[in-house]
Amino acid sequence: MNAVFVQIKPESDAFYPSKYAPWSRYLTGTQGVNPGYDPLKFMVEEAHKRGIEFHAWFNPYRLTATGGREKLSSESIGKKKPEWTVTYGGKVYLNPGIPEVNNYVVNSIVEVVKNYDVDGVHMDDYFYPYKVKNEEYPDSAQYQKYGKKFSNVGDWRRNNINILIEKLHKEIKKENPNVEFGISPFGVWRNDSTDPARGSATKAGVQNYDDLYADILLWMNNHWIDYVAPQIYWNQGFKVAEYNTLVKWWSKYAAETNTDLYIGQAAYKVNEWKNAKELVNQINFNRNYPEVKGSIFFSYKSLLTNPKNATNSLKQGPYSLNN
Repeated sequence: MNAVFVQIKPESDAFYPSKYAPWSRYLTGTQGVNPGYDPLKFMVEEAHKRGIEFHAWFNPYRLTATGGREKLSSESIGKKKPEWTVTYGGKVYLNPGIPEVNNYVVNSIVEVVKNYDVDGVHMDDYFYPYKVKNEEYPDSAQYQKYGKKFSNVGDWRRNNINILIEKLHKEIKKENPNVEFGISPFGVWRNDSTDPARGSATKAGVQNYDDLYADILLWMNNHWIDYVAPQIYWNQGFKVAEYNTLVKWWSKYAAETNTDLYIGQAAYKVNEWKNAKELVNQINFNRNYPEVKGSIFFSYKSLLTNPKNATNSLKQGPYSLNN
């Protein structure tokens, strides 16, 4: 392994002293409690001692992973600016439809780029949250206020995220042009039944563009991200979203847009897959495509148990466990 991706802002909180966020509850069990040291400084230094890159992973909008506003400390932006928040699916989020929210998110991330020797800034698939059945995302008031020039709410929501990604890329590069900015999206951009010209030959129930309002191809085309790491968390032969099909699809658009491509590998699924060599076979398949620069495994702890002897198999073969 030559890089680690560590979530340092999982709930608009922080694994480091921040002027924008309270200490994370994942450090002490209670949000806002100082752990007595700087975990981010420690992790970056220890990674670099070992020749390992450190990529700081941010969750931009989530305020609670479980439960409501009662979970937040008085220092949380959700308590200081409740008008910036929405509750959806029993969880609390910052609302991307409010311009000041995106400014806050960008500033809170650039704070880390300024203060720490991180090698990258990373986000995964959480922009607008995954849809909750029979519940409408509560942003109609903001759409009426800010989205009138858009023909529908979907275009407005996508534009909100586009603004975040473009500004974040610009501000990161202004602070340190050597810091890479990448996204690890849900593995399907759009199905070909939705977009015959550009969609993948899949039948996924979730689509980045339509459900999470993340237009990954636009970001790649505009060079707002340095790399893309799609979460292709399905096995070879899986009919709805087939692994090989998606590697080919992402490789095509990575080549066209000159975007580095790393494949998100589902290490956590090895034990449930019928084929014990599924993970090894996937990495071997990746090597047929020069656009694929390596793999990101979710997650490292899943490999520690050596599921179905997969880790030993990887060590024995001519496989590269990069990124």
